[in-house]
Amino acid sequence: MWSEITRAQYRREDLRYASDMTDAEWALIEPHMPAEKALGRPRIVPLRGVVDALFYILRTACPWRLLPRDFPNRSTVQRYFYAWQAEGLWERVNFVLVQHARERDGREASPSAGVIDSQSVKTTESGGPRGYDAGKKVNGRKRHIITDTNGHLVGAQVHTADIQDRDGAVGVVASIRYLFPWLRHVFADGGYAGEKLETALAGQGQWTFEIVKRSDRAKGFQVLPRRWVVERTFAWLGRNRRLAKDFETTITSSQAWLYLASVQLMARRIARSTPQVIDAS
Repeated sequence: MWSEITRAQYRREDLRYASDMTDAEWALIEPHMPAEKALGRPRIVPLRGVVDALFYILRTACPWRLLPRDFPNRSTVQRYFYAWQAEGLWERVNFVLVQHARERDGREASPSAGVIDSQSVKTTESGGPRGYDAGKKVNGRKRHIITDTNGHLVGAQVHTADIQDRDGAVGVVASIRYLFPWLRHVFADGGYAGEKLETALAGQGQWTFEIVKRSDRAKGFQVLPRRWVVERTFAWLGRNRRLAKDFETTITSSQAWLYLASVQLMARRIARSTPQVIDAS
């Protein structure tokens, strides 16, 4: 609930755009930015301006060509986006920030349990792989994510919406096997029940899935234990208009925007909770 205290924490009127980073947020991201290459032309574009431009696109969903002129040239921003996407930069930054956030909360850096779920979203005329989710009646793609029990994004993959949850879960679970070696217990809904998923993960370590089912007696909305955490994460990510639909031609770009949204969210949280040192000189 909004209060005078929380409004002050989230207020960003002192920034050029509300999507811009504060100095504290940039201090968390800057160490993970690629170093300038020894050969070739010197870098003249500030990387902070590039990241701010990406956050602006993420929050507003504006097309590349409508990027405001006070950001670096849109072709430059686009080039950096695809280069960092190919390097898996935002996955690495997200991994570090999740560990930072967990240690800040007094927990182990690597979680031991997670929550998995998927979200089907429509695609646009941009094309690319897509499928029809008959259950949700959505023609598009499916975002598959795993969070820790606090809702921090630990893994994400995108695939066509016609792939069932128990089939799509194999890829996203396998992708975090080495990043979070202690995470082996996963809470899920009924779409992940059955031996098919367990058989597919037989060679990927000792995984256990705990199915949290909705009570047959319940009427209307019901908050389900553990499962509400991942649903809340989808709501957090959904505040970014770029994620309202899947505008991307490629699945790798779709995943990059998901991780970018998580990085923005994590950086803001950590920066707000970190005491600021005031220079009295």
